[in-house]
Amino acid sequence: MNKQQLTTFIKREATRLGFDNCGVSKAEKLDEEARLLEAWLNQGRHGQMHYMANHFDKRIDPRLLVEGAKSVISFSHNYYNPATQAPGAPKLAMYALGKDYHDVIRTKLNTLLQHIQAQVGAVNGRGFVDSAPVLERAWAKRSGIGWQGKNTNLLTKRSGSYFFLAQLILDVELEYDGPVKDYCGTCTKCIDACPTGAIYEPYKVDGSKCISYFTIELKDEALPADMKGKFENWMFGCDICQQVCPINSQATPHSEPQFEPTPGLLAMTRKEWQELSEETFSKLFKGSPVKRTKYKGLMRNIRFLQ
Repeated sequence: MNKQQLTTFIKREATRLGFDNCGVSKAEKLDEEARLLEAWLNQGRHGQMHYMANHFDKRIDPRLLVEGAKSVISFSHNYYNPATQAPGAPKLAMYALGKDYHDVIRTKLNTLLQHIQAQVGAVNGRGFVDSAPVLERAWAKRSGIGWQGKNTNLLTKRSGSYFFLAQLILDVELEYDGPVKDYCGTCTKCIDACPTGAIYEPYKVDGSKCISYFTIELKDEALPADMKGKFENWMFGCDICQQVCPINSQATPHSEPQFEPTPGLLAMTRKEWQELSEETFSKLFKGSPVKRTKYKGLMRNIRFLQ
């Protein structure tokens, strides 16, 4: 296969495996993004997410992650589900309703890499799903999957922002795509709706003020008193800036069975959540991203909402 044929093959296989979009960028150092990340870290916008400051060089240069890297392939995978939880129940971010996306998507990336190797022989590559030093939104933007919105989420005209991002870095040259236009225009709905002021200016988010940060990343025994009453009933993650985004009116339901809500989850009442036992937590969130906050963390969040 020449690089055009291989690129076409990869995109076709990505679609067959359930990915919604696939774009390709040249593997090179992200100079502009490096400056922005350094400034963001120096301002302390990452809070207690100390891992964001680790492996800085690798985070901005994929060639340090995969020897001989020449191409960064970006993928998006829809997780939109219009189903809602019981009225008044503490809320989970939509992405956390089903099985852990890390496991689901990593399996698909490994399958795709095997298919590529079967076609062209020895290829050095590695897949990444939000758990390694990769600036996934920067690469997805470069590859033309979408543009980075004012809430810093990646947006696509066709399907909004309810999707996971992933990358496959390879040591082969491919046909490279280019970025797409920013369609946010003068809209500021995501900024206006954020109850904690985390989106402090267009295209910039203070991670240490985001509800997702407080309910997932922050491991303190108590949540900050000045945030009381500002979480709008979110106990794990937050979808507010996505819910108000006009682009997301075009979102369509996903077709991945593994992202379907755990049976009984949506029907749980506020009282049932408040009385959740550790045993039920373990059963309910087996193989779920919610396990990251652990029982103690989730109950801390639920009590904070009362």
